[in-house]
Amino acid sequence: MNKKGKTPKTKKKAWLLGLGLDAKDGHTRITTGENFKLVGGSEETHGVMQEKAVKVNEQLKRRGKTLETVSHEEFHEIADKVGMPLLEAQRTRERN
Repeated sequence: MNKKGKTPKTKKKAWLLGLGLDAKDGHTRITTGENFKLVGGSEETHGVMQEKAVKVNEQLKRRGKTLETVSHEEFHEIADKVGMPLLEAQRTRERN
């Protein structure tokens, strides 16, 4: 608590989470970056997740944004541009 009796606000930290569920070779694959965590998947799937995470970060850098500062709309645009499926976007499409 600070002098005024209030708990200081914590800085917002956003990150991407990639989950691969198709590993059948017994390997546990984990990749951690500055703003992403990728877990699981076959060698191919994990590699694709790594590629997408890097491409998202490249797009953010080009736009001068971070995951914390990019709007939802712009993030969805970036994800679409790099071919990264989003659960939220998939649910919306399924409803329509």
